Amino acid sequence: MGNLCGKSSKDDNFQGAGRTLNAAPAPATKASIPASAKPKVTGPGRTVGGPGGSDGANDPRAAAAAAAEARANKPVTGDLAKKLEEQKKQTRNQTLQQAADENRLQREADAATETRNYN
Repeated sequence: MGNLCGKSSKDDNFQGAGRTLNAAPAPATKASIPASAKPKVTGPGRTVGGPGGSDGANDPRAAAAAAAEARANKPVTGDLAKKLEEQKKQTRNQTLQQAADENRLQREADAATETRNYN
């Protein structure tokens, strides 16, 4: 009912010749590749997934590992970064104790506010 006054789309699914059930689909047309688009191969080929060189300098895994090591060993600067490092060094029990202390302080502040408001 909503398309009663609408314009018909040029991308209509039912446009053109149809086919019956169990009939084979129409063969797809293939576009030819222009000669100017073909890649030019220069130099020897490389093995996919093999080592990049004799020293492995082009190995993506080695490069990612070296970058991760550099980030991990980078000195900490700034107040937020120092606080984050302190949190990372905390044990599970220390983290739970800190959360419990924060909850207790919040409950005490709420109780003091309620007492002050005479509720």
